[in-house]
Amino acid sequence: MSISVSDFGKTIKGEKVFLFTVTNENGITATFTNWGATIVSIFVPNKEGKMLDVVLGFDKLEDYFVNHCYFGATIGRNGNRVKSACFNINGKTYQLDKNERNKNNLHSGFNGYQKRLWDYSIDETSNSVTFKLFSPDMDQGFPGNFDVSVTYTLSNDNGLEITYNGICDKDTIANMTNHSYFNLNGHNSGAIVTHYLQINSKKFAMIDNESIPTGELLDVEGTPLDFRKFRKIADDIDGDFELLKLTKGYDHSFLIDKKSSGLEKVATLKSEESGISMDVYTDCLAVQFYAGNYIDEVPQTGKGGFIYPNRSGLCLETGFLPNSMNEPNFASPILRANKEYNSKTIYKFY
Repeated sequence: MSISVSDFGKTIKGEKVFLFTVTNENGITATFTNWGATIVSIFVPNKEGKMLDVVLGFDKLEDYFVNHCYFGATIGRNGNRVKSACFNINGKTYQLDKNERNKNNLHSGFNGYQKRLWDYSIDETSNSVTFKLFSPDMDQGFPGNFDVSVTYTLSNDNGLEITYNGICDKDTIANMTNHSYFNLNGHNSGAIVTHYLQINSKKFAMIDNESIPTGELLDVEGTPLDFRKFRKIADDIDGDFELLKLTKGYDHSFLIDKKSSGLEKVATLKSEESGISMDVYTDCLAVQFYAGNYIDEVPQTGKGGFIYPNRSGLCLETGFLPNSMNEPNFASPILRANKEYNSKTIYKFY
């Protein structure tokens, strides 16, 4: 096990940015940057022993300054959408950025945590890197001074563990997630539609024409959203189903069939072509499956000069259901003052 640090350039203000490469005893490596506490690469062996980088991203720091698709990004304070870009806590309405065309809020607005320089510390004993951020009261429109950290740990059983910790001095929203795009055939291999996916969920969140949940939880049975057994993503992604046509493919949130309040396996992604599989473990209540349907709306040159087409990577974003702070039927992402926020997700490769 080892951790190495290298230069990754400077911010517009001239601050140094670094890359942190963590290696486990099996030779798997994961690289992160303190710009946005972002995952830059994850190299795992395919069935022939060749190391493949299985996440989309960039070679240059400057591209992460823009990063329209949120490649590898830490999302905070709140992941996913908020209807009308506002919410109410204790009788007070808080207004967020209206950074979608329909005046909703997506991933906390124009100045998300992925656009910040984080402090960092290294723990070689646990093979982990921790990034820390102070988010002041009314940052992005959220109440309270929020101290938050994200710890990436690469274990010897090939699990990339992401642990979020935070505390705030006022009641606020805390719903962090990671927005990595996975392609188990390699980041530069094209579409992920030949992958197989399984999700432990019998309910999904019904959405309106702005991709905001209506508050209804519907059965996946009999729909193209039924991933309780392994299915090839290509089978129905372009099918004649209104909810898929609305989002140009899969971009839906699933309520996990949780057996307990703790960490458990909730999904598995696998590729027959590469022989690589990835299990997703989390203590969260929901997972958003996004098939990368809009990647080419703002083309950017990715790693190795590869221009990523639509559906060249998919996201499995753990957290609360979208807009849950405004839906009384959903579990609430409100973090009470001086209570600790803790959440963990593991992406395990084999």
